[in-house]
Amino acid sequence: MDATLISDAVIIQNLLVKRGAFALRDIDVRVPTGFVTGVVGPNGAGKTSLIKALLGLIAPDEGTITLFGAEHPGNRAAQQRIGVVLDRVTAMPEWHVGSIGRRIGPLYAEWDEELFRGLLERFEIPADNRVDALSRGQSVKLSLAMALAHRPQLLLLDEPSSGLDPVARRDLADIIREFMVDPSHTVLFSTHITSELDELADHIIVLNDGLVAFAGMLDELHERFAIVRGRPPFPDEARPATIGLRFESSGVYEALIRTEDTARFGPDTVIDAASTDDVVVHFAEHARSARHSARDGGPAAPGKESNR
Repeated sequence: MDATLISDAVIIQNLLVKRGAFALRDIDVRVPTGFVTGVVGPNGAGKTSLIKALLGLIAPDEGTITLFGAEHPGNRAAQQRIGVVLDRVTAMPEWHVGSIGRRIGPLYAEWDEELFRGLLERFEIPADNRVDALSRGQSVKLSLAMALAHRPQLLLLDEPSSGLDPVARRDLADIIREFMVDPSHTVLFSTHITSELDELADHIIVLNDGLVAFAGMLDELHERFAIVRGRPPFPDEARPATIGLRFESSGVYEALIRTEDTARFGPDTVIDAASTDDVVVHFAEHARSARHSARDGGPAAPGKESNR
């Protein structure tokens, strides 16, 4: 199926992935074609597990993943259409950079050695260097060159900017923008740096404790949530509307709320727009509070963990 004719590059339905004591569960999201989708959440939220499931590196315990309207993770047709940048280069440490095309190019029907060489030159990666001699920034750029050289339609990046300096992060952002000039292209990248989402992403998936806290357009996230702050006494009747309620030692409180619930709070409170960081932090705080309550035998913390 022509990727330009489908509205979603990735469809995930009722996904369950168990990894020891952790599980991604009830994952039901879509990654729209022609957009940059960011996956964000605290450490341990399930970002890498989701990426690995999309690549077929781990098998779902339940649910389905559909790529490009037909293919499934791990099959050859899907691999040909996906460019991947993981946390380490998928090339042998002893290989010389200039030999990589000869070694892996035959695996891809659309491998473009001229493009690969051009990207190495642009990224200032010496072709005679060994892979294990590259810096962190060079390793990420090499992974990008390898991913882009077989002309994918979907670019999957797992924490690509982790450990990069500001210049390298800017270069990475430029590459993503250039890739997205083609409307049939799609990017899905996981990150814990929320400023990258505000700069690059159109669409966002917020993961928290293995659940989807939010999935939708980034503008919708900012329209849907707000931050409320106030001084005691706290309006107990408004507690069910709060997510990640926190009290300072002075009694001043702060919580994430949905904008539809702002009327529950009185004139002495301050309500501000919520940043992406606010949403991630407060959903994580809510999950932590719920775990502590369950362990102590008390009621779960109020609020919803999922917003889909």
